[in-house]
Amino acid sequence: MGSVMQTVKLDLQDQTVREVNQFLHDLGPSEGIEQVEILHPQGNHSIAVGMDADVEILIRGHAGYFAAGMNKQARVTITGNVGWSVAENIMSGSVRVKGNASQSAAASGHGGLVVIEGNASNRCGISMKGVDIVVGGSVGHLSGFMAQAGRMVVCGDADPGLGDSLYEAVFYVGGEIRGLGADAREEPMTDADFASVRSLLEHADLKHPLEKFKRVASARTLYHWNTDAQQEY
Repeated sequence: MGSVMQTVKLDLQDQTVREVNQFLHDLGPSEGIEQVEILHPQGNHSIAVGMDADVEILIRGHAGYFAAGMNKQARVTITGNVGWSVAENIMSGSVRVKGNASQSAAASGHGGLVVIEGNASNRCGISMKGVDIVVGGSVGHLSGFMAQAGRMVVCGDADPGLGDSLYEAVFYVGGEIRGLGADAREEPMTDADFASVRSLLEHADLKHPLEKFKRVASARTLYHWNTDAQQEY
């Protein structure tokens, strides 16, 4: 007979972050653990980093810097707010923040899905390399800086500098765009764009009128060095 799936509860009032993370890193299919609840995170940093297991992780409360960083396979939900760099360098799986996120959410993400149900601060999605990001609220300045691949949906507003030095990533903004960065431009929405936004919102379990979204992509003028520009970009 197969092993019985079970839920394990870990309490950061009784254990250290190192002990909790070590338990998570040791998880394997033979344990039959389907869900891990982490209680009393109390703003601790680096909770549930470096995951590489097909498991659901529920962090019940607020987390500090680098929560769920370098995630692979795991499905992480944080019920509160998070500090800098949540889901940094995510490879696959998903990370969901039920509250707001501080700076650099999903920085350098290679894959997977990151959902911020509230607002994300400055530099959300910097150096994206294939991750999908959905923000239910607004994003701060220089979000998507040097984004190389992936998609970001912002249901609210985007502060100045959106997509500065943008490469192949595409952004969809449902609210006001308060300023684009170098080489980013607004482009017409196509049927494929609306389909992408619809799909991402469904996966994120968020709702926003599709007709409100605007597409931002790269003008591709920074792909090659232009000697006539005299370094003035």
